[in-house]
Amino acid sequence: MTDSKAPTLEEAVALLDKAREQAATMLETIFAAAQPGAVYGQPVGADGYTVITAAEVTSGGGFGMGMGLGPPSRPDGRAAPPAEAPQPETRQTGGAGGLGGGGGAMGRPVAIITIGPDGVRVKPVVDVTKVALAGLAVWASMLGLLRARRRARNR
Repeated sequence: MTDSKAPTLEEAVALLDKAREQAATMLETIFAAAQPGAVYGQPVGADGYTVITAAEVTSGGGFGMGMGLGPPSRPDGRAAPPAEAPQPETRQTGGAGGLGGGGGAMGRPVAIITIGPDGVRVKPVVDVTKVALAGLAVWASMLGLLRARRRARNR
């Protein structure tokens, strides 16, 4: 931004404080996904049995902040030469700034735990789509290796 005035020290400190607060809030949100309540469902009981669901929860995120101050930029993108005479405090200076962040969380069921008169049983939840995709990937890799081996033999 070439049309903004240089931030004062107080403004820069306020910007850094805001970034710190936003980063702390984002980290709290991301780590909230890893709580036991997110991994294990509420127990449901009926007819002497209790059922608890278990899930795999993953989360991630990032944030950043930047600030730059320098001489004002010219329209051609190059920095303007420094002025020889001191400028008044209201002069236009080059500047930059920014805050940003993002994150996400994902969960998927992995098991169903049943507790009853005959004991505790853990039944895994199989993701058929994931198994099928893994099988296709292995098949395609094997086909590619066999073709490469055949080509190498024919040379």
